[in-house]
Amino acid sequence: MDIQLLFAVFAGIALLLFLILKLKIQAFLALLLVSLLVGIVAGLPATEILDSISEGMGSTLGFVATVVGLGALFGAMLEHSGGAQSLAAFLLSKTGDKKAPWAMVVTGFAVAIPVFFDVAFIILVPVAYALSRRTGKSLLLYALPLLAGLAITHAFIPPTPGPVAVADILGADLGWVILFGALTGIPTAIISGPFFARYISKKIHLEPKHFATEENQNPQEFPSALMIIGIIAVPIVLIVLNTLLQSPLVENMNIPNSILYVFEILGHPFTALIIANLIAWYFLGIKREVRKKKLLKISTKSFEAAGVIILLTGAGGAFKQILINTGAGEMIAEALNNSLFNPLIFGFIVAALVRILQGSSTVAMITGAGITAPILAGGDFSSPQISLIVIAIAAGASILSHVNDSGFWLVGQYLGMNEKQTFQSWTVMTTLIAVTGLLMTLLLWFIIPD
Repeated sequence: MDIQLLFAVFAGIALLLFLILKLKIQAFLALLLVSLLVGIVAGLPATEILDSISEGMGSTLGFVATVVGLGALFGAMLEHSGGAQSLAAFLLSKTGDKKAPWAMVVTGFAVAIPVFFDVAFIILVPVAYALSRRTGKSLLLYALPLLAGLAITHAFIPPTPGPVAVADILGADLGWVILFGALTGIPTAIISGPFFARYISKKIHLEPKHFATEENQNPQEFPSALMIIGIIAVPIVLIVLNTLLQSPLVENMNIPNSILYVFEILGHPFTALIIANLIAWYFLGIKREVRKKKLLKISTKSFEAAGVIILLTGAGGAFKQILINTGAGEMIAEALNNSLFNPLIFGFIVAALVRILQGSSTVAMITGAGITAPILAGGDFSSPQISLIVIAIAAGASILSHVNDSGFWLVGQYLGMNEKQTFQSWTVMTTLIAVTGLLMTLLLWFIIPD
C-alpha cells in the first residue's frame, strides 16, 4: 500500500478542515489550495494536477451550475409570489405543525424516485423555507426530513442511477432491489429524517434566507396551493415520463422513436426546469400583473446566492477529482479484498471508504460494486441476498458527507449554514442513513431464506 499516497489524502483532508474550521479561510479558496497540495504530495505530474482541477470543476459545474441557476430563478418566483407560503399553509392544514416534517420526508421519498437529488432539492426547498417562516421553527426541522427522503431514495431505490449501476454490476434483480430498498429506506428515512430533525433543530436554530427581496404581502393575494402544486409538478412529471419511457418497462411497447425523442428532450432536468420557469414567469408574474422590470430584478437578485453555491460546488468537484485521480479509494478497497468479512459488510465498508475519500456517492457505489463483484462470483448467494448487498453498498456510499462532497456545500449554502453547522446536521444525517441502512440490511439478511 502506497504510504505516501495515504499520507497525502489524509493530510489534505485534515488541512482542509483546519483551514475552513479554524482559520476561517473562504472555503472556495481552501478547496483549491488543498487540491493543489494533495496532488503535489501524492506525486502527480504538474499538468495532471491542474488538468484534474479543471476537469473536476468543469464536470461538476456542467450540470450543477445549470440546475442551481434555473432552480434559483424558480425558487425566487415561488418566494416572491407567496406561492411557497401558500403551499406551506396547505401542507400544514393537512398535517398540522407537529406532522409537517413527516409530510416533507414523504414528499422527498416519493419525488426522488424519478428526479435527481439536486433537482428535487432545489425544486422543493422553498416549501421548507416557507414552513419555517410560518411556524417560526428552525429551518432544519423541515429541510432535514426532505433531504433524508431525497437522499435515501436517490441511493436505495431504482431507477436512480446509483442502485441501477450497482445492481447491474452485481447481477441483482431490480425487483428485489426495489423491494428491499423500500423496506430498508422507510425506517431509515424515519430515523434520519423527522426523528433526527426534531433533535438537531433544538440545538441549531436556522432562520431561512430569502431567494429574493421579500415584501409584505396579504396571504389572500397568494396564488392557490393547487396552482403551485401544478407548477412544481410540471418538471417532476416530465422527468418521470422520460424515465419511464427510457426504462425496460416499455421496451416491448413499440413506442415511436419520435415520441421517445420529444420526451428525452422535455424530460431532461435542464429542459424541464426551463419549462417550469416559463410557466412560473407567466402565472406567478405576468398574469398577476407584476411589472417586467420587477420580474427582472427578482430573477437577477436570485443569482447572488446561486453564484456562491455554484463556486463552492465546483471547488468541491475539483477536490474530488484530485482524490479520484490519485487512486486512493480503489487502493484501500482492494486491500480489503482478501478479508473474511460477510460480503454485505465488505461491500458497505468498501463503498464507505471510497465515499469518505473522494466524496461522490455514485462513484463510491460503482467502485464498491466493482470490488465486491469478484467475491460474489466465487460464492453461492441467492438473488435476494445479492440485492441486499446492493442496498448495503448504497448505504456505505451515503456515509459521512463532508467537505469533498459537492452535496455538502450545496446543502450548507442553500440552507444558510456555516461549515460546523453543516457537519452537525447534514453530515450526521448521512451517517445515520448509512448506519441504519446497514443494520436493516443485516436484519433482512438473517431473516430471508438462502
